[in-house]
Amino acid sequence: MRLLTTTVAVLLMAASTGLAKPPLRDVAEIDDAVMAVAIADAIRKSCDDINARLLRAYTTLNGLKSDARARGYTDEEVEAYVTSKSEKARMKAKAERFLQANGVRPDDIPALCRFGKAQIRSRTEIGELLR
Repeated sequence: MRLLTTTVAVLLMAASTGLAKPPLRDVAEIDDAVMAVAIADAIRKSCDDINARLLRAYTTLNGLKSDARARGYTDEEVEAYVTSKSEKARMKAKAERFLQANGVRPDDIPALCRFGKAQIRSRTEIGELLR
């Protein structure tokens, strides 16, 4: 009985100190913001008349990194999340689903540019990264 009590106490302490944390891909606030940056980047690369607010993008990414650290993630975990080929492929697929849900085929450049301009006008998270 004492061993069971000790084991439960250790597991509860581990969970409360951040040892039992989900992968960054499962932290919606971070993953969704990274997706917004990825979409804004795709728009600025595809649309000649739309530019990036690079300082804002870097500030956003640094804020996300700080948020991840505050949640107990190490620099190595953050780096693995943003550089992993499988995570990049997953993020691309997620961004494409988001665009399609908003009526934009990712390979339709004119539609992507119209979407980007609408995002700028609406001052959305994506639009705030563009000008």
